[in-house]
Amino acid sequence: MSLLQSGIIGVLAFIFILGAAVTLHEFGHFLVAKLLKIRVETFSFGFGPRLWGFKKGTTDYRISAIPLGGYVKLGGDESNAPIEGESAPDIPPEERFDLRPRHQRIMVALAGPIMNILTALSIPFAGALIYGVQATAPPVVRQILPGGAAETAGLKPGDRIVSFDGNQNPKWKTIADDALLSPGQPLPVEIDRNGQRISLTIKPTPHTEEGETVGFLDFLPDYGNVPIVVRAVEPGTPAAEAQLQPGDQIVAVNGEQVKSAEQVTQLIRDHKGQPITLSVQRNGKPVDITATARRLSDGKERLGFQPDEEIPYQRVGPIGAVTEAVDLNWEYIRVTGKALGQLFAGKRSVRNTLSGPIGIYRVASTSAIKLGWAGVFATLGFLSLNLGVFNLLPIPVLDGGAIFLLLVEGALAIIGMTISMRVRERIQQVGFVVVLLLMVFVITNDLLKQASIWRGGGNSNPPAASPAPTTK
Repeated sequence: MSLLQSGIIGVLAFIFILGAAVTLHEFGHFLVAKLLKIRVETFSFGFGPRLWGFKKGTTDYRISAIPLGGYVKLGGDESNAPIEGESAPDIPPEERFDLRPRHQRIMVALAGPIMNILTALSIPFAGALIYGVQATAPPVVRQILPGGAAETAGLKPGDRIVSFDGNQNPKWKTIADDALLSPGQPLPVEIDRNGQRISLTIKPTPHTEEGETVGFLDFLPDYGNVPIVVRAVEPGTPAAEAQLQPGDQIVAVNGEQVKSAEQVTQLIRDHKGQPITLSVQRNGKPVDITATARRLSDGKERLGFQPDEEIPYQRVGPIGAVTEAVDLNWEYIRVTGKALGQLFAGKRSVRNTLSGPIGIYRVASTSAIKLGWAGVFATLGFLSLNLGVFNLLPIPVLDGGAIFLLLVEGALAIIGMTISMRVRERIQQVGFVVVLLLMVFVITNDLLKQASIWRGGGNSNPPAASPAPTTK
């Protein structure tokens, strides 16, 4: 795959993922409004001037100039008039949003975030039904890397992790996620060593990559005897030039048998500047690939491929698929909440926490190139969940702000008070300014992060190892 092809795939993936997440959100509002027979004047992808569209019935379906969101304009709803425009003057009272009971207006506001959350749940649910779920091994340490965080903490091969940073019986993903979020921070670990419970403290080794600092644990997990495969090969790299292909099963590196992706990674790091021979199985036939790592565009000396464990899948029914979907999305929420908590506690920088359109593009592009449609839909699920939860925040202009105002309005009605339209408009204007400033901030943050990557300043020396797969 050429660099041009990679760029095109990245752009198309970004447009599809962002467009689908926003459109599904607005479709939630649209669907409930239509079901309640509330007039929908506009269904817009994007804000600002109308670029293209068509009108069917009383609804104008359009694409607008600023593709950083979207909206549904409901008849009689003037709360967002500065953004969406005034309502038509001749809407029948029975079709006006503002004349509907408060509970119906709350239902319409909730529908967008709920549609995003349902999307985030349905993607892993469908994947689990079609492909099954990974039969992950228990978190047992296979190898400790010299001088790293694990050795300093006192971990030993064969230790089984029974608690990590307060999470009981954690999966490898939970352990890796918490380590990535906590570079240099002490984390409590409880292990089972030959039937004896031992409490330890580990400080993940900080490592800066692509402008973000993460933590690594410096040990190799024991996944059992699973195949180690090439998940992706980057174009224009030594691995691509040596004809390494996605799907190749890595058997040995420089004659040494390998049992994990991190072992492959470590062996390559140990032979920088030297020819490296990968012994692989391709379509059942042995093939030797020889290449020498060199400094690539990200400033790191690599071969340019991603090794990964081919963990087997096991079939599940609908209940197992629901459990998998809920567990995965709960992990997303847990990790996001922990990152935001660290941000407000001063343990994590804003630059290392928040991303905007450029960050979304980078993730979408990488996921599409490395994992194909599976990566695209996984990213769509993650973004859709975040969009749904974010829109529930009580910020004017967002759905959560509208719901909050409706609840306040209901409470005031008990004592005979109301919120005037003038006050409502001022609140919406303040909310719009807040959201606009947030957009400017995250875009600026993205640009600074991208500039750091281009300068090569966003990368430090590679870490020794961790349970998380990396690209080499």
